[in-house]
Amino acid sequence: MSLVLLAAVAVPLGVGAALMAGDRLGRPVGHTGAWAVAMLASVVTLAACVAAVVTDAHIDKPWVPGLGMRLHLATDGISAPLVILAAAVTLLAVAVSSRQRPKGTPGLFYGCLLVVLGGAVAAFSVRDAVAFFIAFEVVLVPMWVLIDRFGDAAADRRRAGWMFVLYTVGGSMFMLAGILLLVVSAGTSDLERLAGGAAAALPFPIAMTAGVLLTLGLAVKVPLIGVHSWLPWAHTAAPTAGSMLLAAVLLKLGTYGFIRLVVLPLPVAWRTIAPVIAVLAVVGIVVGGLVCLVERDLKRLVAWSSIAHMGFVMLALAAGQQIGLQAALYGNIAHGVISALLFAVVGALEARRGAVDVDEPMVGLRNSDPRLGFALVVGTAAAIGLPGLAGFWGEILALFAAWGAPHRPGALFHVLTAVAAFGAVLAAAYGVRVLRAVWAGERSPEAADAALGTSDGATPASTAGEHAEASAPVATERVVGLEWLAIGVLVAAVFVLGLAPTLLMNVADADLLRLLGGLK
Repeated sequence: MSLVLLAAVAVPLGVGAALMAGDRLGRPVGHTGAWAVAMLASVVTLAACVAAVVTDAHIDKPWVPGLGMRLHLATDGISAPLVILAAAVTLLAVAVSSRQRPKGTPGLFYGCLLVVLGGAVAAFSVRDAVAFFIAFEVVLVPMWVLIDRFGDAAADRRRAGWMFVLYTVGGSMFMLAGILLLVVSAGTSDLERLAGGAAAALPFPIAMTAGVLLTLGLAVKVPLIGVHSWLPWAHTAAPTAGSMLLAAVLLKLGTYGFIRLVVLPLPVAWRTIAPVIAVLAVVGIVVGGLVCLVERDLKRLVAWSSIAHMGFVMLALAAGQQIGLQAALYGNIAHGVISALLFAVVGALEARRGAVDVDEPMVGLRNSDPRLGFALVVGTAAAIGLPGLAGFWGEILALFAAWGAPHRPGALFHVLTAVAAFGAVLAAAYGVRVLRAVWAGERSPEAADAALGTSDGATPASTAGEHAEASAPVATERVVGLEWLAIGVLVAAVFVLGLAPTLLMNVADADLLRLLGGLK
């Protein structure tokens, strides 16, 4: 069954490369053809990923014998949910794009989505540190193209693209230096052997240096506060499908890299670094919440909320122990689903209304499209950690892990837990702000008329027919077809993860117990 795991990587990479080459070298593919090919490739990839996880497929072949590198692909309880998440969100992103069509060559657009998927599946499943770096870098190039070529010109996509490149390439340089130091010093690039004790035996100065280099590089990918400036720009400029993958796939590679390259292989160095990471994570939670209280652009607001939510994931990682890693892994998946849902909803709104300013009067979604309004309510409620929805368990377990963090400065982590809880209150405040403005809308008839385009706030005509004509834009806003199906699937996933969290948490239990020895 090793072929299904190979197919999960090769199909999206091969089909994506073919779509891009077709646009560059031959006759450009039309939107319908490119979309159909991408949908088929996404479905096949998701099926292959599920089959690989269920059958415990693996590949282990020599690759670069001179460097001791092997083509070693496998999934475990830590990586399997992320592999499924990447494949599922990519499929839904392609489905959403059936309505929100890219502006440009569709072959290049859908090819980039598929290459991001293939690189992500490879990064999550490889068991070699150097191969992980290569797969990670493969993801960055098509993501940059999605932002720079297919992003919103009004959001300054060029600047967003270059900020993405400069920050991520800078982070990659630190990450590569840390990986090379770790691999050369430990004598192996195998992630299983590194986590099994090969790296833990390194002298503390070497382990600490490698840990700091890796932390500097991966902090950009998460991102942590201080090296986060690229994320709001990238999210705001990216097309809807690009934002969904950026939040649900690319950011998860950063936290996954922390687990595989720092937390598990270098437990002693991580205990030293963790308090600094915890402080930065909590600062990000609070700063992200404060910015969301005043940010007017809805898409940019959702981007800033991602920085706050990833702060809870990093706080859980810094806390260590099994409950901390469980919270981080669960929070990763929950944030991926919630953010994909919110960006899909915002993209649907922008496709119909243009950029959404939450401080401007508008017709509420409860009136113009109740189903889309329900999706917004679910996504926002999950993002603020409402019990029964996906976001609750990641946040509450992160706070619980931080409060009881062993081998840490107890007073510091108690203070950080309290401040992070205050950040959750901020999330509730900006969530209410979003729902009041976008879901409820402006209730006064004059403001509603103004939002529909009348000049003086009065009813534009006295007859019922003319009034219905003036209100026509509201009727055209409804989300239907595959776009609604994709949003509906994400809504259902938010409920499933919130009501049955053990379905996900139990997946990683055995592997965490096996790998966590150095952190207890």
